[in-house]
Amino acid sequence: PPLENGDTCDRLASLRPDDAPVEERIPRIRARGRLVVGLDQGSNLFSFRDPRTGQLTGFDVELAREIARDMFGDPGRLEFRSLTSANRIQALQSHQVDVVIRSMSITCERREQVTFSSPYYQAYQRVLAVRGSGIEEISDLEGKRVCVAAGTTSASRMWSELDRITVLSVNTWADCLVAIQQNQVDAITTDDAILVGITAQDPYLEIVGPQLTSEPYGVGIAKSSPGYDTDGLVRQVNSTLERVRGDGTWNRMYSTWLSGLGPSPGMPAPTYLPEEPK
Repeated sequence: PPLENGDTCDRLASLRPDDAPVEERIPRIRARGRLVVGLDQGSNLFSFRDPRTGQLTGFDVELAREIARDMFGDPGRLEFRSLTSANRIQALQSHQVDVVIRSMSITCERREQVTFSSPYYQAYQRVLAVRGSGIEEISDLEGKRVCVAAGTTSASRMWSELDRITVLSVNTWADCLVAIQQNQVDAITTDDAILVGITAQDPYLEIVGPQLTSEPYGVGIAKSSPGYDTDGLVRQVNSTLERVRGDGTWNRMYSTWLSGLGPSPGMPAPTYLPEEPK
C-alpha cells in the first residue's frame, strides 16, 4: 500500500551484509566496547521495565541484545537511552545513540533524515477503543477524541483523514492508556503491535476495525556523512537480522512477546540496494 506521502522512495531497501569482519565494519563502536541504543521504556511488550526485576525487557530489547551478541560475542554490551517518538531522529543525528530500536516505522520522509536497517517487524495501524463503545472503524472516530504519541506516523495520518477529530498528542503510549482509562479520549490509534501491549494491561479495551496502513519497523541509524561512516553499521545490523530470521531466534521472540497478535507472520524479507561488484 502506498505511504501517506505517496512512496517517493524504495523505502525498504537497505545495504546488503558483506563479508567484512566486525572490527572493520564498526571500529568506533568496537573500540567503545558497547552499543548505545535509543528506545522507549514504557512500550509494553516491545521495551519496558519488568516490574519484578526492574530490568528492561521486550521484543525491541531482545533484538538489541542479539545485535550486541554479534558485535561483541556478549549480548549484555549495551547502554540504553530512553527516547520519545518525537526526539529519536535528533538523537541519531547528534550521535547520542548508535541505533534506535523503538518500533520505528520506515518511511520515505524519515529516510531523508536517517537511514534504516531491513525491516525486522511488520505492524499494521489499527484503532483501540473501550469494549462496547460503538467505535468499529476509523470513520467512527469523526467528532471523537483520539490519543496518539507525538512524532508518530499514526499522528500524521489522523490529521490528514478526518476533519472533525480532537487529537490528544502525548509523549508515550503509556500516557494514552491513562488518558483512555480516565475518559479523556475515546480511542487510541497506532500500530497493532503497540496496541496489543496496551490491551494486555487493560481487559476493557479492544482492537477494532480493519488494518489501516502497513508499518514496517526498522532499526534507525544515522546517515553516513564525511567523518561519520555508518554503512558498516547498517551492514552489521542487517547481518544480525539475517541470522535471527534463519536460526529461529525471531520466531522465538515473536512467540514470547507478540503471540497475542495471533500466529507468527514470519519476519519480513529483506530488500537490498543494488551495488556495483567490487
